Amino acid sequence: MNLDDYLRLGQVGIETAVLVSAPVLILGLVAGLSVSIFQAATQINDSALAFIPKILAAVIGLLCFGHFIINRLAAFTVWTYTQISSLQP
Repeated sequence: MNLDDYLRLGQVGIETAVLVSAPVLILGLVAGLSVSIFQAATQINDSALAFIPKILAAVIGLLCFGHFIINRLAAFTVWTYTQISSLQP
């Protein structure tokens, strides 16, 4: 493997990490922003009110996008293992 191969491995790894984490993080961001707007409008400052919707959004995100996440991670793993055969001593 030369430097280009290692850079490609890093690029695909970072791309996979971003694509796998993005749906859950975006849903958590939307939930947090919604709760913040609600808290600002009603002047309710309860930490549980900000925490519970974010957890629920993350769980819903995992349920909705779990199949995509597993497929993407499996494809990356298979691709990584196929790159092992191109290693030279």
